[in-house]
Amino acid sequence: MSIQRLHVEKRYSEVVIHNGTVYLAGQLADDYSGDIRQQTRETLANIDRMLAAAGSDKSKILSVTIYLKDMGAHYEGLNAEYDAWVAEGAAAARACVEAKMYKPEVLVEMMVVAAV
Repeated sequence: MSIQRLHVEKRYSEVVIHNGTVYLAGQLADDYSGDIRQQTRETLANIDRMLAAAGSDKSKILSVTIYLKDMGAHYEGLNAEYDAWVAEGAAAARACVEAKMYKPEVLVEMMVVAAV
């Protein structure tokens, strides 16, 4: 079976498609100066773009792993944006963990697995 890679960098591919499944690299906001709600909206918009490039969409998401810089401070704002974005009746399996981010300004990162 073939493996298709999109938006390939030296260390990673933004999108990998194999056997009818789309794997997204960790998605971030474009602007790290915003609060958790802004960063979440931008992250979700990037997920939408990457899924579209792979021929998929948010209604086909199988699982989401969410990394938050501060669970106590950011969980409520994350969920407000996520709940407004998620496709009705198509909620994915989801995990949310607190993690140290690669830059102090990054508040949220999400990894997605979806069907094509």
